Amino acid sequence: MSVTTVSEIAPKRRGAVLRVMCLALMMVVAGVASLNVALPDIARATGASQAQLQWIVDAYALAFAALLLPAGAIGDRFGRKPVLALGLCLFGGASVVAILSQTTSQLIALRLVMGVAAALIMPVTLSVITTVFPPEERGKAVGTWVGVAAGGGVLGLFSSGILLEFFSWRSIFALNVVLASIALAGTLAVVPATRESRPPRLDPVGTLLSVGSLAALVYGIIEGPERGWGEPATLFSLVAGTLGLVCFVAWELRRSEPMLDPRNFLRRGFGAGSLSITVQFFAAFGFMFLALPYLQLVMGLSPLRAAGALLPMAAVVIPLSRVAPAISGRVGVRVAGAAGLSLMALGFLVFSRLGASSSYWHFVAGLLPFGTGMALAGAPATTAIVASLPREKQGVASAVNDVSRELGGALGIAALGSVFNAGYRSSVSGVAAALPAPVGDRVTSSLAAAEQVGSGLGAAGGRLVLQAQAAFVDGFSRSLLAGAAALLLGAAFVAVRAPGRAESKVNAGAEPAVPALE
Repeated sequence: MSVTTVSEIAPKRRGAVLRVMCLALMMVVAGVASLNVALPDIARATGASQAQLQWIVDAYALAFAALLLPAGAIGDRFGRKPVLALGLCLFGGASVVAILSQTTSQLIALRLVMGVAAALIMPVTLSVITTVFPPEERGKAVGTWVGVAAGGGVLGLFSSGILLEFFSWRSIFALNVVLASIALAGTLAVVPATRESRPPRLDPVGTLLSVGSLAALVYGIIEGPERGWGEPATLFSLVAGTLGLVCFVAWELRRSEPMLDPRNFLRRGFGAGSLSITVQFFAAFGFMFLALPYLQLVMGLSPLRAAGALLPMAAVVIPLSRVAPAISGRVGVRVAGAAGLSLMALGFLVFSRLGASSSYWHFVAGLLPFGTGMALAGAPATTAIVASLPREKQGVASAVNDVSRELGGALGIAALGSVFNAGYRSSVSGVAAALPAPVGDRVTSSLAAAEQVGSGLGAAGGRLVLQAQAAFVDGFSRSLLAGAAALLLGAAFVAVRAPGRAESKVNAGAEPAVPALE
């Protein structure tokens, strides 16, 4: 660092920096899912189609995931504080315009801009923490960041639910403006100006390849469940994205100063940490995608109560993530990470036994081990990633952590959502076949549609709804069993490949030497 060194930053100021970074992070993480509970109101106000509603949510995720890697490199090159300030200004400004927007096209475009801003913000928040905190404090600080990253989505949903109880959907964007303004003021006041004395050169070709390939992959994953995995547009996106990543790897291997050296994935902490984060958020995003409809359509909770029902997970993840690096330091990342992923799988197994008449306490019985496992696996995996690279590459290390998170989440929604859809359609097909074709198609499309059909059929409609709910629960159970299998495979990989106790100092936040390739 050429502008400010760790030794010059007082402990009280480091604490203030951590709070500001966590506020900016929570705003960005909440932005991924915060509009989900407002979509019905947006549809009524703007006349948006289902496809348009999907892209109001997904435009943010697409830009966010695609731009994370170059945004991290830009922060390393030009300074983390100005990049963070730019991202916060852009996020707040786009939110101001979104409050005044009148059409769905405007909303989609503004959510795309907010995704660009989020990509500038998120990797910088972690790289600021890893450069500002000394080695002996870094693990706990990173753990706090991970807890907010994991629990921020739930808190965002809950906050949005509260706002919608009293105000219109525009209030969600107003909250973004307030949070961005506070975070910007805090950034300008307490965040030190850090930039490397020998920053890495920019990589325009690598940037184009990474942005294009990640955008194509995420687009294909988002559109696959809707269009069909065999549709030309889906296949083209997935193939183009995969080929683009191959070209990106080949290009980076040739450069003397690569933006991201693919050989870093051979490092024990970097490779195992990246896979662990991917699997964790594969499960977490897939679960959130399925759990909210279960809570609302099967258990009959309002959007606010459904979001509130997930709060025990945030209450476990956020505080436990602070101590998870210390646990990892004692037992090693391979033990802590594998145990965490296994606990998440246990939570999925408990969820898979939920029925149409199950109590909320059954749901909590799965939520607690799931949240505990996420905290136990998440912080050590993130610390292992950032500890594997030198200080001048912290922005890229942070971005890889975030890309793993976003790709894992997109894959989780697509894969577990597809398993769920197949299970629901298979289970409800017998009932739908006895109805007129247009009505049967509606019943097969979703449980919400089946409940609308059933509401107009009297006693027969009540039986139809019960059968559709049973089909929903069957698909829900199948998808969670598939998720549990993915988590257990991830746990096995981490148990074999992640750093052990002898290497745990690095992965608890100690200043790394450049690890040897293994």
